[in-house]
Amino acid sequence: MALPNILDLPGEADYVRFSPEFGQRFIVTVDTEEEFDWSKPFDRTTHGLSHVPRIAKVPQFCEGLGIAPIYLIDYPVATDPGVVEALGEAVAAGRAEVGVQLHPWVSPPHDEEVNVHNSYAGNLPPQLEVAKFRKLRDTIEAAFGAAPMIYRAGRYGVGPASAQMLSNAALAIDTSVRARFDYSSTGGPNFRDHPVVPWWVDRRGGLMELPLTTVFWGMLRKQGPLLYPLLWRVPQLRGLLARVALLERIPLTPEGVSIEEAIKGIDIAIDDGLPILVFSFHSPSLRPGHTPYVRDENELDQLYDWWRAVFAYLKKRQINPASVRDIMAAAQI
Repeated sequence: MALPNILDLPGEADYVRFSPEFGQRFIVTVDTEEEFDWSKPFDRTTHGLSHVPRIAKVPQFCEGLGIAPIYLIDYPVATDPGVVEALGEAVAAGRAEVGVQLHPWVSPPHDEEVNVHNSYAGNLPPQLEVAKFRKLRDTIEAAFGAAPMIYRAGRYGVGPASAQMLSNAALAIDTSVRARFDYSSTGGPNFRDHPVVPWWVDRRGGLMELPLTTVFWGMLRKQGPLLYPLLWRVPQLRGLLARVALLERIPLTPEGVSIEEAIKGIDIAIDDGLPILVFSFHSPSLRPGHTPYVRDENELDQLYDWWRAVFAYLKKRQINPASVRDIMAAAQI
């Protein structure tokens, strides 16, 4: 029997069906990672963790809305005592959940050359990918007293052996697929043709793929999967098509996506019947100056305003939040 592969395109028979009472839901995922200069080459040591105390504000911000953000934690954050101080109480109380995010260049064992190709964990020799994953998973479990059940490869870098690694570790959900994006130009995976609905990667092993939500909007949105790759190298044309409401690609994130664009994306996702809308952002955006999206306190205020508007709109559309446990319980094998 062939081993499962997250990179394989699923058929409709593989799509996850949820119990009727589950309805349509959403989750908020936080790529909880070290601060580093995105414009410079990868290295093992040049990074910071000054934003970690600020991650405690997100569960506080979400608490009254019944939203439990999912922190996908990488090794530098997992080994910082400040992360338990910031999140331990919220995780223990069920107001937040933790998962695994593997940045291989900063995760031991350090047996590979640091370069762009190896920044995608799925490009590593399978034994090394597994060793890095297990060390990180065990570190998170020791810190929080609970085994993480959800995984995201840093830079969305899953590979042919990743699914077997996760199944062997009894993880329930992989959320590495960024549907409608292609990273193959730098040696990463191509998710251009992957669906945005959840599917079983390994039904027998109970491993689900829960892709990040990206939709096409505009009069040509049905042709988006075909047209957008052709437009990728012509940003001026992409911008023109978006302005005249013909075609726009909208990922559900506050980073580089306006509130108005997000609302359009939410409407499309709901109308298309997506069972789970997956939102994401990077934890260093919680402190100005560490990502291109939040450069000052005004832009940090705008980040929280974005979430307020999105949460209010989801409530208006009667889309309720979900947790990892909710998703696992509602999935019909």
